Amino acid sequence: MELEFGSYDLHAPLPRMYRAQQQFADPVVDDVAGEVRARLQASGLLARIGPGQRIAITAGSRGIHAIATVLQAVVAVVRERGATPFLVPAMGSHGGATAAGQVALLRELGITEESVGAPIAATMEVVPLGQLPAGPRLFMDAAAAAADGIIVVNRIKPHSDFHGPIESGLAKMTVIGLGKRHGADAMHAYGAPGLRGLLPAAVQAIAGRCPILAGVGIVENRHHTVAAIAVLPPAAFGGPAEQALLERARRLLPGLPFDDLDVLVVDQIGKNFSGAGMDTTVIGRVMVPGQEENARPHITAVVALDISPESHGNAAGLGLADVTTRRLVAQIDFPAFYLNGITSGTFGLRRSAIPFVMPDDYTAVALALHAAAGGHPDRPRLVRIPNTLAVESLLISEALVEEAGRAGARVGPCVGPLAFDPDGRVAPWAAAVF
Repeated sequence: MELEFGSYDLHAPLPRMYRAQQQFADPVVDDVAGEVRARLQASGLLARIGPGQRIAITAGSRGIHAIATVLQAVVAVVRERGATPFLVPAMGSHGGATAAGQVALLRELGITEESVGAPIAATMEVVPLGQLPAGPRLFMDAAAAAADGIIVVNRIKPHSDFHGPIESGLAKMTVIGLGKRHGADAMHAYGAPGLRGLLPAAVQAIAGRCPILAGVGIVENRHHTVAAIAVLPPAAFGGPAEQALLERARRLLPGLPFDDLDVLVVDQIGKNFSGAGMDTTVIGRVMVPGQEENARPHITAVVALDISPESHGNAAGLGLADVTTRRLVAQIDFPAFYLNGITSGTFGLRRSAIPFVMPDDYTAVALALHAAAGGHPDRPRLVRIPNTLAVESLLISEALVEEAGRAGARVGPCVGPLAFDPDGRVAPWAAAVF
């Protein structure tokens, strides 16, 4: 592989690649709807719901496994009590910070009035709820604030932007998701230190002023299916019970079986894979002022080849990469991209930067190999993945084969070097076959 830029002649041999399959043996909930129903009924938290009441149920912007099934089960339990359930988009400024955009995001996730059995009340209007002492102002989605009760539904998992006792989950969905753009702006202005320290107090202040009935927490396994369902009272949001679920989710995080890589090639970035575009626990980069970098893995060069259609041009997290392609940059919707970055405050500063832009996939990989594996060009440590949500099946270079086996991965026969079409586009991803 040779690449010329003016007087520069970059030479980077393409390594021989092998398919590898990580082996994950994780807990799984087979009957998601039945588990949601059983947990809600056993909690007793819906006893306050009566005929004629209007109950708001949150729906977020993340690609959570079986989320339509979860919401459908919550809707059914509420309706059985004679109340009228409805969904509210709880996603801060996502969807271009418009009600129509947020409804469109839900539709792409399979969440519609028909799929869950309840209407969607979408608005960007909020009700102010006061301010934390020496902290942010608090807000609540106007439709949810006018309801007789609110049920918060969200996945509980480590956050891609900061580390703390409470990260993504019921507290964050309440404060930032239901806070719409105003709530997201207010919290993100305090950066990573603020989110670590202020989320528990913020969610309890909101719970004291709004009729929150319960929270349905979803924990996923490394196959990205449901590992556990928990129902918590609002008094537990941001407390030890939610912390315990976060630690359980942390133990089930997927990742790469390597501590050090020269190059990681990511076929697609996108908000549907991670709020950061690329999962920071997978790539080992956080790049947020005030937040320590992850201890592993260390990757010298990250290449982002494309953006998912589901992201609608929001290239959030592109700054986490070192090299990208003209194809990806041509798809960026800069108003949506920058709005997301601006709302994220310090989280968006570095992550919204544009890395090296190469004409095609071929030249992007060539540049990364030249820069990151120049000292050992014949033995580069390279991995290719479809996205940071799907890391069970990998393409690994020959230098990593023995290490992958020691880590418990199954390694198949050599499939040759990375293949590119005449336009320089990498060959489509194919599932591992052993």
